[in-house]
Amino acid sequence: MEMLSAKQLSVADAQMPHYVPQADECQLFEHAWRCQLPLLIKGPTGCGKTRFVEHMAARLGRPLITVSCHDDLSAADLVGRHLIGQDSTVWLDGPLARAVREGAICYLDEVVEARKDTTVVMHPLADDRRVLPIERTGELLVAPPEFMLVVSYNPGYQNLLKALKPSTRQRFVALSFDYPHAGVEQEIVRTESGVRADVAEGLVRLAQALRRLTDHDLEETASTRLLVMAARLIGAGMSVEAACRAAVVDALTDDADTAAALMEIVRGTLACD
Repeated sequence: MEMLSAKQLSVADAQMPHYVPQADECQLFEHAWRCQLPLLIKGPTGCGKTRFVEHMAARLGRPLITVSCHDDLSAADLVGRHLIGQDSTVWLDGPLARAVREGAICYLDEVVEARKDTTVVMHPLADDRRVLPIERTGELLVAPPEFMLVVSYNPGYQNLLKALKPSTRQRFVALSFDYPHAGVEQEIVRTESGVRADVAEGLVRLAQALRRLTDHDLEETASTRLLVMAARLIGAGMSVEAACRAAVVDALTDDADTAAALMEIVRGTLACD
């Protein structure tokens, strides 16, 4: 695999999803891809993990196949299954098998949400073998050099029942994500929504205030994604207070008392009328 030329990068830049690097994560991703190493991305909800993978797939010029993992996702859903046709059964590749055949980047989002048998399927792809056995057809797919396996999860959701086993984790190069630094987050909010710089700065200050909370039982805190949604509502003409209630506060809690407390923080931070 060759490094992208300056001309190739300039063409790709016009088409790739917007992403503002925080450190050396882009270089790490590209090195992992060129070294044929799988990548594990861990970080809180809405911090930019998926956008980062989309950006890197476009930057490297590779097709991206994304799977949003859930409790019912099985190994067969990933690899494929036989379907009944008019005269016979027909094999249909799942997203993981398609990605291997096409030399694509396969991204399993929130992988710990999937059933445990999915991790077993990943093991031969995530080590030096780089193969995907398809037991039902007897086929052994060998991953081409361009193929890459990327998985992500939110460490805050992990418990004894939903955690990656060491035998799985140690097959991956790991990359830790967090919410961007204030300046970077302001640029993201402004670029993604088109609001004025002062509006983006205020929303980031609000997020920082909410992230410092320790006396409210919130499963998650204000993510960059929520800030962008609020900014888009504000840009469309909604008041700051109404936008923050709809996109941030009501997205974080269903409890009326907690919502009222959060709205006080909104008003105090943004000086809403």
